Amino acid sequence: MHDEAAESPAVVARQLNANAQLISDLGAQLRRRPPRAVVTCARGSSDHAATYAKYLIETRARVLTSSAAPSVSSVYGIEQDLSDCLFIAISQSGRSPDLLASVAAAKRSGATIVALCNVPNAPLCAVADHAIPLWAGAELSIAATKSYIATLTALAHLTAEWTEDTQLLAATRALPAALAAAWELDWRAALPALRTVEHLYVIGRGLGLGAAQETALKCKETCGLHAEAYSGAEVRHGPFALLGPGFPALILAQDDAARPGLELLGNELAARGVTVLMAGAHAPGVTQLPTLPGSAVLAPILLAPSVYRLLAALAVERGHDPDRPPHLRKVTETV
Repeated sequence: MHDEAAESPAVVARQLNANAQLISDLGAQLRRRPPRAVVTCARGSSDHAATYAKYLIETRARVLTSSAAPSVSSVYGIEQDLSDCLFIAISQSGRSPDLLASVAAAKRSGATIVALCNVPNAPLCAVADHAIPLWAGAELSIAATKSYIATLTALAHLTAEWTEDTQLLAATRALPAALAAAWELDWRAALPALRTVEHLYVIGRGLGLGAAQETALKCKETCGLHAEAYSGAEVRHGPFALLGPGFPALILAQDDAARPGLELLGNELAARGVTVLMAGAHAPGVTQLPTLPGSAVLAPILLAPSVYRLLAALAVERGHDPDRPPHLRKVTETV
């Protein structure tokens, strides 16, 4: 896990170079024929990338973006009207039966299929109208790391080309160096707070919600730590009651309109005696984790290397093998 996450800068450099013309052409096509909506379809870490896609596309391209429930097609056999929609299927392996069933149903109903996949000859790529390779290479750890970062990068690259956002495109092209710098950030200050606890909330909002979801999954998967992800707004409902001494919160923020609310939340929790770890924002009484300045749109991508490096170390400290979690396989095939 540690070594594969460390490969992310090289993976992203390779991807940006190899996919430049492909994504430029697809962006131009989306401008010529704008979709009436975007539908994402994914599971696990890929679905967390889809959460990022929702906020990214809705805030930059201003097109309604929603997540598909694969069981609607694969279990219930229902086909929806997806004519003139863009259907983005995200998968590392590209061969899960429920994902393929959803893609087939979407294609029959008139959607344009874009596949983001790490296996160029996967069944998913064969049926897609546009296949975007992730170029992450072999990933042996069960925990997806470099392939997740590659997925986020491809989504940002496509959105920048689609919207002709020159600033976002330039920032995306600079990601390899930024990812290398993010990998070197020291998050060890979080280890004492997480070494022995049984529960954790990971909190983000907007563009950063997917990063919170991915972090919570990796805590469970690699560290044996029960973690749940919440929006900074949703956590104030029922989940808020559980936070207290011995139940910490990790807040992941980006420097946009969502940041002040997350800072207020961190301040309030710290005042209640909750151990608060915070990255990307500042509040009194919290443990600050370093982040890089730069584009708020790309901040969730740059959080990932720091999260992965922290959790690889935390897993070992908690007595777990992050590469071989119990009862899990690298490829999960659901129907």
